[in-house]
Amino acid sequence: MALDGFFLKSLTEELSKELIGRRVEKISQPEKDEIILNFKINRKNRGLLISASSNYPRIHFTDIKKENPLSAPMFCMVLRKYLKGARVLDIQQLTTDRVLNIVFESTDELGFVSNFILIVEIMGRHSNISLVRNSDNIIMDSIKHIGLSKNTYRTVLSGLPYVYPPESKLLDPYNFTKEDLLSKLKELDFSEKIFSRIFTGFGAELSKELLYRLDLKGDENTDSIISRINQIQEILEELKINNKNFGSYTLDGYLKTFHCVELSHLINSHMDFNKFDNPSELCEKFYYEKDLQDRMHGKSAEIHKLVSNNIDRCAKKIKILEKTLVDCKKRDKYQLYGELLTSFIHSVEEGSEKVSLLNYYVTDKEEYVEITLDPNKTVSENIQKYYKRYNKMKKSEEMAQIQLTQAKEELSYLNSVLVNISNCRSTGEISEIKKELIESGYLKKKKSKKKVKEGKSAPLHFVSSDGIDIYVGKNNLQNDYLTLKFASKNDIWMHTKDIPGSHVIVKNSGNIPESTLDEAANLAAYYSKGKNSTKVPVDYTEVKNVKKPSGSKPGMVIYYTNKTFFIDPVEPKLEEVE
Repeated sequence: MALDGFFLKSLTEELSKELIGRRVEKISQPEKDEIILNFKINRKNRGLLISASSNYPRIHFTDIKKENPLSAPMFCMVLRKYLKGARVLDIQQLTTDRVLNIVFESTDELGFVSNFILIVEIMGRHSNISLVRNSDNIIMDSIKHIGLSKNTYRTVLSGLPYVYPPESKLLDPYNFTKEDLLSKLKELDFSEKIFSRIFTGFGAELSKELLYRLDLKGDENTDSIISRINQIQEILEELKINNKNFGSYTLDGYLKTFHCVELSHLINSHMDFNKFDNPSELCEKFYYEKDLQDRMHGKSAEIHKLVSNNIDRCAKKIKILEKTLVDCKKRDKYQLYGELLTSFIHSVEEGSEKVSLLNYYVTDKEEYVEITLDPNKTVSENIQKYYKRYNKMKKSEEMAQIQLTQAKEELSYLNSVLVNISNCRSTGEISEIKKELIESGYLKKKKSKKKVKEGKSAPLHFVSSDGIDIYVGKNNLQNDYLTLKFASKNDIWMHTKDIPGSHVIVKNSGNIPESTLDEAANLAAYYSKGKNSTKVPVDYTEVKNVKKPSGSKPGMVIYYTNKTFFIDPVEPKLEEVE
């Protein structure tokens, strides 16, 4: 998932094209490890976000507005002093390593011209941003100060000479010989990450991609790779040429990684590929969504675990009940035994272990049924034993059918809650799902002396391309509210067929255009468990045809006289209405 040196090369090309010759208009530091440099490009303000975050270090253009602290941090003040109004002269990447130098030309109050280098190190927890004076290589300041106690190789403190991170001993994928590659391969044991231990800028996924394209066909060892040196060079050339396939990869709606080359090994393992026009747009979207997912996952981890455990419980219960129903199919056999023994009671000897009796229910031929008896019981007691088994199984079957229906309804409800958790975009929405689980009896209400007034979040509101209002429930309580209270009887109700998801209401003031129905059906599919599937069935009907059974779980309804759309869900293009 890390931004590797190969991807950074694409970013460097984009930044060079847009920034060289441009002047810094504004500098801010919204986070302790993140700065934003603003430039005027084609009469529009563009922000260059540079982050030294331990989790998500990166550099890319951004359009997201961030709130700044009331007083600027020291590093921000230093940058403003030396770089405000400075012009970008050059942007260089050290080979394909994750170090980027942005060279600025700055003029002070007296008219003296100086050059400064903003050095961006994108190296996980060792990431840093340093401003260095070019004339004498002195550090003006860094966003992270590193003393001797933290790093014995180099110190990064104001007033000291800047020392680059240790030079990589790996090969430059843009400049190496066949002999160099052979030498490296002979030193290493086989692993999926073998090429990330050979080439600078090669992340784990890119190494797996090169192996995948080699297609070793089960012969996975270093010797097999050595025998394909020429093919490796060909694939590398192809990767370098086709390094503009910017895209992110998701599995079950959860972001996994991104790259500038098409990672066919992930696509062929059923991950979804989302294409972008440029690396900055990809980084902006990926890191924003990933950060949101991680924060929401942390907030919802407790209820996610609770719901998942209950889903496992329901699944086990359904399995047991289905087995019970299969076993109960034997009940008719025990009824037959009881009836035959009753009919031929005088012909059965007391103390017999088994008896063979004519089955008079079969009329077209003569058929005998062998019945096992308990010799310690009388014939009458054996008859009662078989009738008891029959009646017990009959009652068990009736109860199992009732419990199976309830368990399936509960499983459907819990799956819908799981979908709603994955769609959460704020802590308030998570609180509403907690409230729903309390009302449904899955969570206990915590007693608190302080009365906290909680605001309710509204359902999602979109306006179709035809100007018609569309509403989407974000949880089951909202689903009930939209369908049972908010909607008029002639409004259109939509929901994915047999798939957990949101209720969608299309306001109906007359004939609804087909385009609006398509957009609403896409919303229903997108905000459902079938979000990453194709040909998702979406049922729709008028609200007057939708009913809520008495005592059913939140969000559970029945409907009739519906029609069905089949949709390939895509991210909605409709803008949300506040």
